[in-house]
Amino acid sequence: MAAAEENSSLFLIFILTMIALPLVPYTITRLCHAATKKAKTIHCRCSGCHRSGKYRKSIYKKISNFSTWSNLTILLLWIVVIFLIYYIKLSSREVQVFEPYSILGLEPGASESEIKKSYRRLSIQYHPDKNPDPEAHTYFVESISKAYQALTDPISRENYEKYGHPDGRQGFQMGIALPKFLLNMDGASGGIMLLGIVGLCILFPLMIAVIYLSRSSKYTGNYVMHQTLSTYYYFMKPSLAPSKVMDVFIKAAEYMEMPVRRSDDEPLQKLFVAVRSELNLDLKNIRTEQAKFWKQHPSLVKMELLIQAHLTRESFALTPALVKDYRHMLELAPRLLEELVKIALLPRSPNGFGWLRPAIGVVELSQSIIQAVPLSARKAGGGNSEGIAPFLQLPHFTEATVKKIARKKIRAFQELCDMSEVERATLLTQVAGLSEEEARDVELVLEMIPTVEVDIKCETEGEEGIQEGDVVTMYAWVSLQRRSGLTAALPHAPFYPFHREENFWLLLADTASNEVWLSQKISFMDEATAITAASKAIQDTQEALGASPKEIGIAVREAVDRVKKGSRLVMGKFQAPSEGNHNLTSFCLCDAWIGCDSKTSFKLKVLKRSRAGTRTYVPEEGPVAEDGIEEEEEEEEEEYDDYESEYSEDEEEEKKGKGKVANGAAHQRASSDIDSGSDD
Repeated sequence: MAAAEENSSLFLIFILTMIALPLVPYTITRLCHAATKKAKTIHCRCSGCHRSGKYRKSIYKKISNFSTWSNLTILLLWIVVIFLIYYIKLSSREVQVFEPYSILGLEPGASESEIKKSYRRLSIQYHPDKNPDPEAHTYFVESISKAYQALTDPISRENYEKYGHPDGRQGFQMGIALPKFLLNMDGASGGIMLLGIVGLCILFPLMIAVIYLSRSSKYTGNYVMHQTLSTYYYFMKPSLAPSKVMDVFIKAAEYMEMPVRRSDDEPLQKLFVAVRSELNLDLKNIRTEQAKFWKQHPSLVKMELLIQAHLTRESFALTPALVKDYRHMLELAPRLLEELVKIALLPRSPNGFGWLRPAIGVVELSQSIIQAVPLSARKAGGGNSEGIAPFLQLPHFTEATVKKIARKKIRAFQELCDMSEVERATLLTQVAGLSEEEARDVELVLEMIPTVEVDIKCETEGEEGIQEGDVVTMYAWVSLQRRSGLTAALPHAPFYPFHREENFWLLLADTASNEVWLSQKISFMDEATAITAASKAIQDTQEALGASPKEIGIAVREAVDRVKKGSRLVMGKFQAPSEGNHNLTSFCLCDAWIGCDSKTSFKLKVLKRSRAGTRTYVPEEGPVAEDGIEEEEEEEEEEYDDYESEYSEDEEEEKKGKGKVANGAAHQRASSDIDSGSDD
């Protein structure tokens, strides 16, 4: 029985060890990560963002952030560990070594008279006739009497002095770390143990594998369904106008699976009336257009109305059931839009390039969703080529506010940004009718809006000039500045209910042919990653050119300094086209802000081949040094690897006097150069 109890205790110790081995290092890693993680103090501080509650550090928010499945699992496992330690401590009795000399208070080798004298002294103190305490009686019988007997009996004393125990040599026992009921293999216990082994070693791993395979077969690495990518690929067209991007976006399988309830009919009908002007319906034949709209798939109707409710800021009228669907729709939107951009940039043209026009429309839709600005506000009008959309992303701005400041010849968003703070405050309070607090909110948002500067250089490594068939390397330094002094920041988005980081898309495109030659997504959130990537890219490039270690060190230090000042390095390769002057345009566009994009036009001069041999460009994963970029797997084996893209195209394809024009080099300071989607 004692052996069985000892085995049960060993089993608990075995379970405790198996739990603690992965739990302790994982917990330490999580705590170190939490300690080194910077607090999010980079969000907008206007009253609208404050009321949204996204950044409010309330107790409920802290509990919600902590109450993730991972954290709750760790907490539960630690509770189990503490319980096991406490239970083992209570149930396990420490083995006391029998020391008769110590019990009688004697030194080893004491004489028989000293043993008897000590026994009589202890008997007076602990004998039941002298001490009525039950514990004294127990100690006298189990310890003092046994110690006296062991030292006065010649055989017992000889065994103790020789083997360390009055009974002589003791045997060695081994136990097994299994609970007591499993040691009896007869009857039901054997079946229970067999079922446990089969379930733990076979069925459980098999179940985990089935769940993983079924999920991986349904979703991509970006948690977008494969069916969604197939749908986007099918409906993507090279001439897809920005106004038609919405029709493709809402066809995602994730949206088609959302439930359509009968109780949603009446609120959707009311919502249709509120957003009807944004649905591009033909007013001359409105009844037919409305009937055609409602004949679409119910999920398409519901998703388009919910998105339009967000863009027009009419979501307050939604029912609780529709609010849940509305939030889920917005939560999925960023990654669906990112995948839609990549689909637009897949190399499907005869030259192996992606399409510029639909990529522009997708980024414009992303900007409108984050800022909750209707697509109709992007249309040019009233002397404003970029529409009133950039103004509507500012707090307390409405269409009426824009009309008021237009009387003072402030029609472009950049004109408002270029004003001094005093002049702008006067304009907003005295002309636009805003209060001082509201004008302060506008100023806080303008301090967060980024200004982007792009410096691009294209060259053939180790060669002078660019010739037909050469592998051309593009070096692009994208620099970001804000009036607030921040580099990494979160966009002002009070109507978007989730945490959202801003990303930028860099496109090198030929606007005349609607082709994107190179594209990449850029993030300014992680400076350490950007420094590492830029250092490695510059070092690899310099080593390939045969630079000395000193020259490599200088180049790397310069790159690190530029990154610390708010720049990101993007590198890419493409094969030089045929001989001639090629008019290229680089777009650097933000997927969260409206009106802060930059556009640079330059000429790429390609010479007739005079060098021997032809270097054919086989697209590989080139060095792209930027912050927060996730490498994507190739989806098609074509002569184009990097298919991430950028933003929208101006109605005027090129403007004279903007940017430096040289052989494969251009540099232009960021301004709101892009009239988004105006040619659509």
